[in-house]
Amino acid sequence: MAGAIKALFDPAARPRTMQEIASTIAANDSASMAILRPALSQARPGARWDEDEEGRGSLPDGEWWVCDPVEGAIHHIHGSPHWCVTATLVRDNAPVLSAIYLPLTGDTYTALAGGGAWRNDTRLHASSKTDLRAAMVGTGQAAPGEGAGTQRRIGQSVTAMLDAALVVQVSVPSTMQLVAVAAGHQDLFWQFSQVRSGLFAGALLVAEAGGRVSGLRGEAWHPDSGGFMAGAPALGAAALAVLARIDAGAGQ
Repeated sequence: MAGAIKALFDPAARPRTMQEIASTIAANDSASMAILRPALSQARPGARWDEDEEGRGSLPDGEWWVCDPVEGAIHHIHGSPHWCVTATLVRDNAPVLSAIYLPLTGDTYTALAGGGAWRNDTRLHASSKTDLRAAMVGTGQAAPGEGAGTQRRIGQSVTAMLDAALVVQVSVPSTMQLVAVAAGHQDLFWQFSQVRSGLFAGALLVAEAGGRVSGLRGEAWHPDSGGFMAGAPALGAAALAVLARIDAGAGQ
């Protein structure tokens, strides 16, 4: 896969129109999936495929492959290195095996339920910070055009976290931030809406690295949760309280 996916990347690429952006992303996704699907289907022939790359909510019970053939495609087509390829085996709506491949660096991040999280042969450990004021945190869009309500909550949450945390990052794709969280380079990530292909792989990676993964009410995360948070276990309560005040204020 390495040569084929890297060959699609051009550091000098600068698309100009929405039509060019959409058509280039679609072509690159198709080329990548043409490699992923046969290999993964052979590895797990009984697993079904999540055909909706922007799908939300639960899948029917059973095993599914949930993949993003070019996660961070908008970066890919603009010549930026902030992208990857993801594949996650999901069983009864819980990720059990994930792989995140960064073709430009050659790094592969993997996680197996109960088996830890790894970058190549190095075990990953999430942050052990206990003070949100010392934390590097981040959020981002699940997808373009999420609607005024979600966009307003994102903006309000960034403002609130700028007061509560040390540094706030807003970027896509979610998987790249979750890789950083699992490796301890970033302390926390949250998102108000969720796309399955953007969260399953990173959720398992963070959990197996010793991080805490939850919904935005503190419940165990599920594809039907209203939002998502992952990070250092000791930071969750304080971060959830910051976000809860946003929704409380909106209801007044």
